Amino acid sequence: MTLILEIEYLTGVAFAAHGPESDTPDWPPQPDRIFSALVATWGSRREHDSLEAEALKWLERQQSPKIAASQAEQRTAPVSFVPPNDKAVLPHLRGRQPRRFPASLPDDPVVSLYWEDATPDSHIFEALSVLASDTSYVGHSASLTRCRFLQSEAPLPVQSRPPERRIYGGRFDELCESYQRFVTSGGKNGRPLPGERVITIRQSTSEAAHSCFDSKWLVLEHTGGEMPDIRAAALLVKEIRDTLLSGYRQCDLGECIPFLVSGHNPDGSPTREPHLSIVPLAFVGFPYADGHLLGFALVPPRGSGLLENGDFLRAMRRIAPHNMPMEQRRLCLRRFGLELSPVAAPDKRSLDSTFYTQTASEFATVTPIVLDRHLKQRGEARQQEIIAQIQSACINAGLPEPDAVVPDKHSAIEGAPSAQPSGKAPEWMRWRLPSSLNNRFLTHAVIRFPEPVAGPVILGAGRFVGLGLCRPIADVEKMA
Repeated sequence: MTLILEIEYLTGVAFAAHGPESDTPDWPPQPDRIFSALVATWGSRREHDSLEAEALKWLERQQSPKIAASQAEQRTAPVSFVPPNDKAVLPHLRGRQPRRFPASLPDDPVVSLYWEDATPDSHIFEALSVLASDTSYVGHSASLTRCRFLQSEAPLPVQSRPPERRIYGGRFDELCESYQRFVTSGGKNGRPLPGERVITIRQSTSEAAHSCFDSKWLVLEHTGGEMPDIRAAALLVKEIRDTLLSGYRQCDLGECIPFLVSGHNPDGSPTREPHLSIVPLAFVGFPYADGHLLGFALVPPRGSGLLENGDFLRAMRRIAPHNMPMEQRRLCLRRFGLELSPVAAPDKRSLDSTFYTQTASEFATVTPIVLDRHLKQRGEARQQEIIAQIQSACINAGLPEPDAVVPDKHSAIEGAPSAQPSGKAPEWMRWRLPSSLNNRFLTHAVIRFPEPVAGPVILGAGRFVGLGLCRPIADVEKMA
């Protein structure tokens, strides 16, 4: 079943800009703008309806909808100076502020959003329908609309396409908090940030370049115990791997644990082949991110089929029993007193693996890269030595050689801790490494490839213990 939101612009004109300082019309309307309009309708009620709030929170958790909209003629406008909406001051006494009113004139005034495989229960659907029927405009208040929710089993129209911005779990609360800041500041602060930008995957006739790691992950969400700081992630990764190996032994498979899982050959020597990486998933890359850990992900080698392997599944069932209720399927890390639960579709945005597996040409590190060799140079020569090692790390991971690398102590991803704390920093602010990686140099970096690369990108000597984890970024010049 597909949930459909139909929006008709009654005057045939849509007034909306990409931002408050932009004179470029925003067409078609993106899910974040439409969701904000629905939230504004809910907020305009004298008594806020709890079921409508529940319906909006249900909607924000769904997969991003596809958009079907016609082409539109863009109409820009000169800057106008208008008085602010201050009821305490007569209009002719108010100061004038510059405003722009860009507009789109669509060929067809009806826009539709399609949520595939989204089937709300009758109460949620009824609440959404009431909100839609009361939403009189989307974007600027001059953009008068008629909105309604529908349900259909018909296939999506061929012209439907992915959005440029999307809503996400927590967006409803974020908008409410922004409005409260707006009220308490007298209208000076509180404009909400736009929805999250969807990274566009460049289409080509050949497959995008990719690393040795697969884009299909098994996410383990933190469900119990006190989670350590992300800088101890490599030690937690070792404990997760040891727990997984114990699952094999409990299944009487201890003599045939594959190198794909253990990282070792039958004689005990470290394998030189790609094997299972375990990466930390933290609250990073969003406004006000603080880098706290929310879980981990098992990242197999590309094409290995490890996550579907029968022995692997048997081992996972031993350490996180599948015959238990969903909320009790927990992998216990006894050394750290932690519980992690395998989840197929995480609700938390920071646990969404697609943030790391998108195709892009520019990436930045969330966890620092551990260099393969000790540095020998100083000054500018040392910087070039770091760049050369990162370039080699990309090639070792099966990626193209980057055409630009910008190493730095700090990450370009908001919330990610620095690679090297200040000299007077306490010991806990330093990254904890397994003994095999002790005394290695750590660095963050922004990396630009000469062509689009399919994530994940995990680099360096610590790539199998969660270090060197990268994330696509949209604008390296601003972030670096």
